[in-house]
Amino acid sequence: MIKKNTIDLDFDREHIWHPYTSMTKPIPVYPVTHANHNIIHLETGEQLIDGMASWWSAIHGYNHPVINNAMIEQINNMSHIMFGGITHNSAVELCKKIVNITPPSLTKVFLADSGSVSVEVAIKMALQYWLSQGITTKQKLMTPYKGYHGDTFAAMSVCDPVNSMHSLYSGFLPEHVFVPAPVSKFGSEFNQAEAQELEAYFKAN
Repeated sequence: MIKKNTIDLDFDREHIWHPYTSMTKPIPVYPVTHANHNIIHLETGEQLIDGMASWWSAIHGYNHPVINNAMIEQINNMSHIMFGGITHNSAVELCKKIVNITPPSLTKVFLADSGSVSVEVAIKMALQYWLSQGITTKQKLMTPYKGYHGDTFAAMSVCDPVNSMHSLYSGFLPEHVFVPAPVSKFGSEFNQAEAQELEAYFKAN
């Protein structure tokens, strides 16, 4: 049985600009009512398997009871608060867990609100490190082809400059040094020639 849509798809089409589609000729959207585990439920009664985990951010699935309860408990105290000059127990306890699972030399945690922002922050930290040493000539990054790091400008600048959705912005983005993508696979024998090639790029740049 086909259910009638209760979501105003006409308004959606005319006024909401979804990611990665045309503003004037948008692709159709599918009205969702709810989601559980890795299943997205549509108003039509159909079910979709969310194979990309909501753009890689719902790795434990939807409506996970432990995560839901933690969110409810947190929102009953405060949904959000700025972190400049302020701290709170949830942040401190999370950072304790992060420090506990990272190598001993990594003792500081900087919290960011998205993957793209975390890449932006990492780039700024790398540049600021050298500036604080009085070295102003280190202004480029080295990054592999085939990489994807986010959709903000600095993050886009270290994504693959050719085979990505960001090639439109070449000329606007900072230009960095790109190296061949690794071909050695996890768990397989390491190709020593790759390390030598990478070393050559370091020496040349």
